[in-house]
Amino acid sequence: MNTRRILAACLGLLGSLAALTPREIDAAEPFHFIQLSDPQLGMFTDNRDFSQDAANFELAVNAVNRLRPAFVVVTGDLVHKPGDAAQIAEYRRIIGKIDPSIPVYNVAGNHDVENVPTAASLAAYGKLFGPDRYTFRHEGLVGIVLNSSLIHSPAQAAEALDAQERWLRQELRAAKDGNAQHIVVFQHHPWFIKNATEADGYFNIPMARRAAYLALFREFGVRYLFCGHYHRNAEARDGTLENITSGPVGKPLGGAKSGIRVAIVRPDQIEHRYFELGELPVKIELTPANAKKP
Repeated sequence: MNTRRILAACLGLLGSLAALTPREIDAAEPFHFIQLSDPQLGMFTDNRDFSQDAANFELAVNAVNRLRPAFVVVTGDLVHKPGDAAQIAEYRRIIGKIDPSIPVYNVAGNHDVENVPTAASLAAYGKLFGPDRYTFRHEGLVGIVLNSSLIHSPAQAAEALDAQERWLRQELRAAKDGNAQHIVVFQHHPWFIKNATEADGYFNIPMARRAAYLALFREFGVRYLFCGHYHRNAEARDGTLENITSGPVGKPLGGAKSGIRVAIVRPDQIEHRYFELGELPVKIELTPANAKKP
């Protein structure tokens, strides 16, 4: 092959690479993130101490540092007693052990902003932990963090709920217009546990608001909703929407086990699995089993 043909081949390769969109480039590199939910320091002993909660949380954080996720989302109930200085300090101490190169995204739970949030409880949370709603991005994924306590029980904070709804529409539109590969919603309360038409309860979002939000998510192509609050695992679908309710790092209920959830983000889907604290993996294999060479 002469020099001119080599040069032409190289230029052709460069042209092909330049023609790739960011989404196509991202598609070649799957990544994983970790969901921690309900560390809820103080729940094991109803606020008498938080030694067991802290031990569980430390184990989960050690796993995060070993598994090196792209990011971590803590889906609410960081502490058990809202505003408790000792519990908050312990949460900060332990979460602060995560390698600084791994982003950590906090989500407000009902034990962080009260069961019925008020302007004062929202302001207190913001001062301690930052915004209760925000968007983050990693490669082709757009994560939208919501304050689900506002949606569940808005009686004392109607203006905050309205503001969050307006903001949510803007963020969904921006993500869709930006050709996001995945638009993922993270919040504390599950939208539903078993099915989208189930009766209202403590653990799910009331139907009066649930149906409208689910329709909004479908409109903008959301497929994954990651939640906590239930203190056990539950996975359910409503058409293309998958509501993933993750068990707790802290105290489980209903015979469940404490643990963490690992999600692998691929171009066409997000795979996820819950690992109990007694079975935490050594590493995460991103290559699908059926794609490995024999």
